[in-house]
Amino acid sequence: MTEAASRHPRVLIMAFEGWSDAGDATTEVLQHLGGLIDAEVLHVISAEGYVDFQVHRPKVVFGEAGNRVLDWPDTRLYGPVQRPGGSLTTEDADAASETVRRLDGTPVTDLFLLAGVEPARDWQNFADEIVELVDVWAIDEVIILGAMYSDAPHSRPIVMTISTESAKRRAETGAVRSSYEGPAGIATVIDLALAEAGIAPISLWAQVPHYVHSTPSPKATLALLDKLEELLDIVIPRGELLAQANEWESNINRIAAADDEMSRYIRRLEESRDEQLAAGATGDAIALEFEKFLEDDRESRPKDEPEDDSAPDTDSDPHPKV
Repeated sequence: MTEAASRHPRVLIMAFEGWSDAGDATTEVLQHLGGLIDAEVLHVISAEGYVDFQVHRPKVVFGEAGNRVLDWPDTRLYGPVQRPGGSLTTEDADAASETVRRLDGTPVTDLFLLAGVEPARDWQNFADEIVELVDVWAIDEVIILGAMYSDAPHSRPIVMTISTESAKRRAETGAVRSSYEGPAGIATVIDLALAEAGIAPISLWAQVPHYVHSTPSPKATLALLDKLEELLDIVIPRGELLAQANEWESNINRIAAADDEMSRYIRRLEESRDEQLAAGATGDAIALEFEKFLEDDRESRPKDEPEDDSAPDTDSDPHPKV
């Protein structure tokens, strides 16, 4: 592949439905960005051999010709397409009313997205395919998104953790090196595979309140977008997300107001978070708390609340539609 002419780094942002997509926060980020940059499918990693089709079933849809076809839960690479005779960096991009832009106002034309479901098997080979894609498409930077249910109050800012194996990137971004030991997801497998190949990704994780696990969390999606703006020095239009996040929080407030036990539980979470902030808790301390949560059994939940250690229900949508 020819060397990219752009002086800006080519950035790949990836996320996977399942265990690391609490509140649909990460896949919603990809869908939002994909719509803004008018991304098209560049490459497909077949679900065959990786995905359990009884968990992530293919969908029957009507194709462009009007016939019924199967839409498989494949992993897809999306990105900008510059066709012969066209200009992706000037007229076409500038004509868009809303698109991702740099701080100087120029449109971003070197952003790529990878969306799929967490594979059920053969993770090492799957990670090798991702590493090869990064090489083939001359990607300079990789950001892996994650969201995890946590004992976090919905009424406080979403806690974010940023980590990377690269000392250089830690110095540039303020990220930390993860000290977590325990069960891992596909995001960690890919993270370490890319680091071994010489491209240490940045892992960006959001904490999502566990007591509202049945609905998407636009507030967490917004928090991830905020951090992406900081990391990449870009401007991302939010569209309706801010209004959706406010409505989400208001709805939870109304439900809690009618449930004394839920209200007491949320107040305890708020007091705990406020105490941490009042004590001057550092980002590292909060990150360590988040990592500890991954091993925690959620003992502080209300006794009548059922445990939910399973991944979000993705059977209704086999892969993110970017």
